[in-house]
Amino acid sequence: MIATPDDYSWFSRERFPELADAYCFTYVRGLTPEELVTRLGVRVEDCSRMTLDELIQYSYFGFYERQSFGVVAVGDWVLMVEANGGLGVSEEIIMPLSAGTRLVSHFYLEVKGMDYFYWIEDGKIRFEFAYQEGYSHWIEDGKIQFRFPHDESYSEEMPDELAETMERIDSPVYPIAEPYEGPAFLLAERLTGITMTPQLLEESTYLCGGVPGPR
Repeated sequence: MIATPDDYSWFSRERFPELADAYCFTYVRGLTPEELVTRLGVRVEDCSRMTLDELIQYSYFGFYERQSFGVVAVGDWVLMVEANGGLGVSEEIIMPLSAGTRLVSHFYLEVKGMDYFYWIEDGKIRFEFAYQEGYSHWIEDGKIQFRFPHDESYSEEMPDELAETMERIDSPVYPIAEPYEGPAFLLAERLTGITMTPQLLEESTYLCGGVPGPR
């Protein structure tokens, strides 16, 4: 069965009121939660185990003092969840975090209409997608191209791993101008093999900590 953006319609402000409008999900292959925390420059002994609700409250409570995160193992990958955070799309963070492995991340901030997506292999950006205020661009091997939704000019140079998925989600039926309704999740699923589910988010116990400093 081929997934569509509708399969991620459960990720909404109704079910996740403090997460769906301001989140960042980052997947890193082959690391443990403890190894990811260490790569972030945080001591494991300074972290705590939390539920999703506790992580969200922890994130908002110390908003101006730290950039909070929670990590959990998912198969061969580790998933980092941020509520109202953006470590996973900060290149000074994710480039070294991807050393020797694959990193995939996506970020959405509803109040500013911002959506970002990264696919990095061992410190090299393979694909980057950004959407904000009516335009979008993607970067592949250092080449930038701006386009409006439904402009098919990108397709000839789209990375093979993502071309089919992009064609499926960037259409009048599933416009990529609505990132929080599923497209970023489909791209992440294609590159990681992980299907995000509400159970994965809600039933996991996260190793949580914070990177010091203002956001």
